[in-house]
Amino acid sequence: MPLLPDRLSPGSPTPLGATWDGLGVNFAVFSAHAERMELCLFDQSGRREVARFDLPEWTDEVWHGYLPHVKPGLLYGFRAHGPYEPQHGHRFNPNKLLVDPYAKALHGETRWTDALFGYRVLSPRADLSFDRRDSAPAVPKSVVVDDSFSWGDDRSPNVPWSETVIYEAHVKGLTKLLDDVRIPERGTYSALAHPAVIEHLKRLGVTSIELLPIHAFLQDRFLQEKGLVNYWGYNTLSFFAPEPRYMPQGGDNNDLRIAIRRLHAAGIEVILDVVYNHTCEGGELGPTLSWRGLDNASYYRLLPDNPRHCINDTGTGNTVNLSNARVLQMVMDSLRYWATSYRVDGFRFDLGVTLGREPHGFDPGAGFFDALRQDPILSRKKLISEPWDIGPGGYQLGHHPPSFAEWNDRFRDGVRRYWRGDPGLRSDLAARLSGSGDLFDRRARRPWASVNFIAAHDGYTLADIVAYEQKHNEANGEDNRDGHSENYSRNWGVEGETDDPEILAVRARVMRSMLTTVFAALGTPMILAGDEFGRSQGGNNNAYAQDNEISWLDWEVARSEAGQALMGFSARLAGIRRDHAILRCKRFLYGQEIAEGIRDLDWFDENGDTPSPEDWNDSEKRALAMRRAERREDGGIEIVVFLLNGSDETIRFTLPGPETGWRLLIDSADPDRPEESLGEPAYEVLDRAAVLVAATIPPEEGGG
Repeated sequence: MPLLPDRLSPGSPTPLGATWDGLGVNFAVFSAHAERMELCLFDQSGRREVARFDLPEWTDEVWHGYLPHVKPGLLYGFRAHGPYEPQHGHRFNPNKLLVDPYAKALHGETRWTDALFGYRVLSPRADLSFDRRDSAPAVPKSVVVDDSFSWGDDRSPNVPWSETVIYEAHVKGLTKLLDDVRIPERGTYSALAHPAVIEHLKRLGVTSIELLPIHAFLQDRFLQEKGLVNYWGYNTLSFFAPEPRYMPQGGDNNDLRIAIRRLHAAGIEVILDVVYNHTCEGGELGPTLSWRGLDNASYYRLLPDNPRHCINDTGTGNTVNLSNARVLQMVMDSLRYWATSYRVDGFRFDLGVTLGREPHGFDPGAGFFDALRQDPILSRKKLISEPWDIGPGGYQLGHHPPSFAEWNDRFRDGVRRYWRGDPGLRSDLAARLSGSGDLFDRRARRPWASVNFIAAHDGYTLADIVAYEQKHNEANGEDNRDGHSENYSRNWGVEGETDDPEILAVRARVMRSMLTTVFAALGTPMILAGDEFGRSQGGNNNAYAQDNEISWLDWEVARSEAGQALMGFSARLAGIRRDHAILRCKRFLYGQEIAEGIRDLDWFDENGDTPSPEDWNDSEKRALAMRRAERREDGGIEIVVFLLNGSDETIRFTLPGPETGWRLLIDSADPDRPEESLGEPAYEVLDRAAVLVAATIPPEEGGG
């Protein structure tokens, strides 16, 4: 530690955070209601406080000061002085060390103790009391960093939305059991871009890997007391710092940058799942770690008539107050930091409705959306919303502004129900297969706005959808009460594992049919990591606390005969979608005639006839053919027909279109059958199977 001055110079209120300029560090932190702000410095172990300074200036509600002669690697934290008046929303307690909201790295882990709370935990009306214990020994320290990194000729792949295939994965779970990776690097940022991982993604036709949260997050006390951990990471402690648990031993932030650069070089985008709707501090009875102690009334939405309590639209105890300009700035600065300093290609917003909720309710013109859409950097990134939360009016699928894609749970649930054999789903299925235009075709949005998926991190894996009818979350320690009870699944005769060849054959066929549906539908396909080879979580549909073999990808399954077969089938589907532009159409289709008797989108039954209104409403009919057609540049017409048989018997389909020239692309009931010509305009589709066939009408016959 260099010789330190007696006091700080004023420095600058911008930029926020700790900024090294080569000669010293400028510190700036927002608090509208603090009366005094202290900067605390620590030795390199983080255990001993070695200096404390007042930030000397308060400009535009930003406390700031400049410390000369210090370098990156310096450990620090803040202590905020002000009123402790919970009934008025203020919870200042200078005995609590606070993480810098703009910290770009953290040192050490949170150690749970009652000293982390601003109040005396066991006192009557606890949160109205005041705790005087110093929390510094138990709080991670913020770290001054040098963000310089040579990106060389790195360029974003900039994959068009219409060509995007998303692969949702967990940093640790993806490679923790991958033998190709050196043991010290398994489950780390470095392993993300291991040649074996890149080869696997490229084989699958993946264009974009979407990572579960990598912002530094807190381990929940109640989970640690049960011997569990927060595995998924939806519990943010820092919006700027990468989660240190995913760094290899001796690594730093650049390990993540190197991985992203290598993925870019392979043509693969990186999308981050980000959690700006709430923080790890929970409700008013939660710990004081950062934002609560800096300015509770500014950073969180509080009940207007009783600001002692947080508004809980997120189900996690608190809601970040994006109506405050400085809080909105923090989120925007965080996004811009990841987009520039780490060059990520997009963001998936957890509980995106919360981010767009104004005092009067959800608003697609909310300040957060407007700020994103006009930002010259962020507006060019892929933006994906989880379009729901538990707040009022919390289900907003299809109501986000242009430039956003949305997770389409109606696609997920409708497709699951159709393939398990539920009646009366043909009309809804048709809407989902055609890009969910009933939900998204407004304000010049495109089919890619619908992110189509069967499984995601939250819920069953694909293999468990066909193996379990009841959730099996006993390992979570909540007596199987957690997780969704309705999963629209079917076990096909036996709950869980079985060696019955007939049941296994049906399960495999239904999995392939669901994957075919994802890739054949208009919209953006997304697959959950491991679904391409049939990984199971043993029926656990809420594995958020399972940092073990339940959640980690079992690559031995991938190497099995069944795993290899399903991977090959998944790769074929992605290839077919890549080779046939009509499967990834850039616009919604509504049956416009492109040649005599041929429309860009049309529907047929198994006899090749257009269903009547009565047919559509017949709940017992489960056969459907979707025909898409487009005119090629040479005047010919390319046709692809998607045949679906959700019944329990084989159905012979008459193919609607030309009399000759049909080619089989893929059959979920016969996965090894290659692409080949068909001798007649008909095809037998086995029970619970999906088939893609194609034909070309030459220019002289297509009127071109």
